[in-house]
Amino acid sequence: MKVLLAGATGTVGTELIPQLLAAGHEVLGLTRSERGAVKLAEAGATGLVADMMDRDALLAAVKGHQADAVMHQATAITGLPLFHRQLYPTGALRERGTANLIAAAKEVGAHRFVTQSFFLGYGYRDHGPAPVTEDRPFAEPARGPFGVHMRTIRANEEQVFNTPGIDGVSLRYGLFYGPEVTTRKMMAMARRRMLPEVHPASVLSLVHVHDAASAAVAALDRGGAGRAYNVADDEPVSFDAYVRALAEAASAPAPLRVPGWLLRPTPYIHAFMTGVRIRLSSDRAKQELGWTPAYPTYRAGLKREQS
Repeated sequence: MKVLLAGATGTVGTELIPQLLAAGHEVLGLTRSERGAVKLAEAGATGLVADMMDRDALLAAVKGHQADAVMHQATAITGLPLFHRQLYPTGALRERGTANLIAAAKEVGAHRFVTQSFFLGYGYRDHGPAPVTEDRPFAEPARGPFGVHMRTIRANEEQVFNTPGIDGVSLRYGLFYGPEVTTRKMMAMARRRMLPEVHPASVLSLVHVHDAASAAVAALDRGGAGRAYNVADDEPVSFDAYVRALAEAASAPAPLRVPGWLLRPTPYIHAFMTGVRIRLSSDRAKQELGWTPAYPTYRAGLKREQS
């Protein structure tokens, strides 16, 4: 296929392009700068310079091009968010950006649309010990800042699933780690003992960006229209254990231990690090997409980051 990729120079996009090319696809990559277009050309893709939040500019950039599929892998997250407001730009990409990309899909004649979603759409709470499947309620309305996040996550999937002429697939990714994301920044923090163990600790499902990309490639061919897929590794981890593993991988001193109540002045990171217990089941992705993580545990993935 020819694929129009949003977020082509971002975390997942950088891993995704070589995998798409290796699978025989062509890539039209969206980037906001000429420098990004050069980077895409070096990677074997064709760069189109446009901001996906600018509908007119986006449609002008894709005019005259043809594509079979669109992939939305764009976020505005550059580190571990501490405050709700740091997620609002990514929320805009999920809501208005998705609408603009659907318009672009119609312009280029694409009928396939694979979008990036997020496991915390299931809710920032304790989901119990049972594996969370795609049948659980997702992005339910809520009040306050968490309700803003739920609204934009819901808007992303609803637009992709409910637009006539679009076969939409949503990938509900676990927490990313790997190159160019929070992992190496967090390792640097661990070396300075700025990344503490917090108790009580959340339990999260992780996914290496390499595996996130391979799931997107699989979804292009085998994802069911209107279907959502959890994409995470096989071993959920408590956040304190993950912090210890990061410190070990960084050859850093043992992390400090702090009580969770110290994070209450920053409600987002307090909920993220202490209040969430979610163990994703990726069985549907394995069965329907034929996807298997190359890094089935965070320990295996962190070894790659040490190499």
